[in-house]
Amino acid sequence: MNRITSLFNIRYPIIQAGMIWCSGWELASAVSNAGALGLIGSGSMYPDILRQHIRKCKTATSKPFGVNLPLIYPQADDHIRVIIDEGVKIVFTSAGNPAKYTSFFKEHGLTVVHVIANTKFARKCEEAGVDAIVAEGFEAGGHNGIEETTTMTLIPMVRQVTSLPLIAAGGIATGRAMLAAFALGAEGVQIGSRFVASEESSAHPEFKRKVLEAKDGDTSLTLKKIIPVRLIRNKFYHDVKALEDKGAGREEIYELLGHGRAKKGMFEGNLDEGELEIGQVSGMISEVMPAGKIVEEIVHDFNLAIGRLGDWAI
Repeated sequence: MNRITSLFNIRYPIIQAGMIWCSGWELASAVSNAGALGLIGSGSMYPDILRQHIRKCKTATSKPFGVNLPLIYPQADDHIRVIIDEGVKIVFTSAGNPAKYTSFFKEHGLTVVHVIANTKFARKCEEAGVDAIVAEGFEAGGHNGIEETTTMTLIPMVRQVTSLPLIAAGGIATGRAMLAAFALGAEGVQIGSRFVASEESSAHPEFKRKVLEAKDGDTSLTLKKIIPVRLIRNKFYHDVKALEDKGAGREEIYELLGHGRAKKGMFEGNLDEGELEIGQVSGMISEVMPAGKIVEEIVHDFNLAIGRLGDWAI
């Protein structure tokens, strides 16, 4: 066991990211049952829906699971009440200041992890008293850091400024990538894109198909004037890029964005007009598999990679 498996009482130091529209109770419970840590992605749920997912997850697994809470979510306070009321023991916060709620969660006995994309916020996490940090490089899908720092650069930088347990995210979908993250100073990995293409993911089948078809270079970081987000290049992406290229302001981009683009793309399967949030590593994903099989494959690949390294010693 290492500090991550001990912290969450799990078998493998693998965390399934709490992705909006893709990670409900079915995915979270399947990942937890496989020995990793499943997360319910609350950012696309109303509070009553989150409560239902938590209760269903409790029924589907006796293993630890958690909730991912984007702090920019308008109903974050309502979500927090649900998380506390339902006795959730683990919360991953993101997209905000870790000092805002960490002490409150700690007072209620929760394990708190915060997602960051730079060393400044890594230090803030330590000051806030979080239990662990997720350092996410800009290869990742969804909302991203404005610095565009890659995972291979970010992990050792964060490791230098904090002694907290460190989880690497961004561009990780295999055991080999997991081992590389460990070599850089991480003690666990958070994986999103690979679990989007799982049988238990709530992503629309058409979105899953689009992920399988993606090649290197098919995603891009956009909406940088609002909140940077990595998307598959579809009609919506090109509409946004055309606005950005002509120097459009935030208001004009917001007008194009409107409401519900992520739901339209990832949950409803509108591949032209929706946001299709996925990481660069989608270019390596070629099959939809059960979540438990994905965990098993990553662990097997990790152990094989360790064995190979013995032959390459200098």
